[in-house]
Amino acid sequence: MKTAIKLVLLNLLMTQVVAPILVMIPCTIYLLVTTGNMDRAILTQIMLLPTLLTGQIMMGIYLWKAGYISTQKSTWSPVSVPYLLGSALAILTCGFLLSALMGLLDWIPNIMEQSFDILQSGWGGILTIVIIGPVLEELLFRGAITKALLQQYDPLKAIFISALLFGIIHINPAQIIPAFLIGILLAWTYYKTGSLIPGIFMHILNNSLSVYISYKYPDAEHMDDLISGTPYLLVLSGAVLLLIGSILAMRYLTSAKAK
Repeated sequence: MKTAIKLVLLNLLMTQVVAPILVMIPCTIYLLVTTGNMDRAILTQIMLLPTLLTGQIMMGIYLWKAGYISTQKSTWSPVSVPYLLGSALAILTCGFLLSALMGLLDWIPNIMEQSFDILQSGWGGILTIVIIGPVLEELLFRGAITKALLQQYDPLKAIFISALLFGIIHINPAQIIPAFLIGILLAWTYYKTGSLIPGIFMHILNNSLSVYISYKYPDAEHMDDLISGTPYLLVLSGAVLLLIGSILAMRYLTSAKAK
C-alpha cells in the first residue's frame, strides 16, 4: 500500500505542482512577446498541453529510473489475437454502459469539460489523450501500482484498491466513477495476463472512441443523446450480454494458456 500511495502522491506532485511551475515561465514569456499583455485565461489555455505532457513525461522517466517498468518479456506480450479482440469488445461495451450510467448521473459536475475541448482542438492534445496518456497511465497504475498491490494483497482487494486510486487520481467528479469501473477491468486484465499490452490497447481504444464521438457528435453528452427509446434499451441489453461474454472469453483464454 505504501508504494501505491507514494506513486499516486508523486504523480499528483509532478502533474499538479512541478509541471505547472516549469511550464508557467516560458509560456508567460511567450504570451508577453506575442501579445504584449498578460491575459490569464489565454495563459491557462497555452499552458494546458505543455503542462500535461511535462507531468506525464516526468512521471514516466521516474518510473523507468526507479525500476518500476518491467523489462520482462511477459510484461510486453500481446497474449494472443483472440484475447486482444475480446478485450476490445469488453472495453467498447463497458464504455457504452458507463456512458449510459453517467447519463443517469448527469448531476455530477464535469469540471474538466472546457480543458478537454481545448486539448481536442489540436493534434498535440489528441495524441496526448489517445496515445501518450493511456500508455503512461498503464505504466503507472497497472505496471507499478497494481503490480505492487498484487504482491501484498489478495487479487480482489488489490484490484479494488488499484481501481479506486485510478478513479480518485482523475480528480474530475464526472470521471471518478467511470475511471474506477474501467480501472477494475484494466487491473483484472493485468492480473490475469501479467502483460501491459492488453491494458494499453484497451485504454487507447476507449480514449480514441471518446475523442471520435466528441468530434462526430459535439452536442452529445452521453449515449442516450444519440439513441433513445426501444432501440436504446435493446442496444443496452446487448451491450450487457456482450460485456459478460467478452469477459468470460478473456478468462477462458488466459486459463487455457495457463494450462
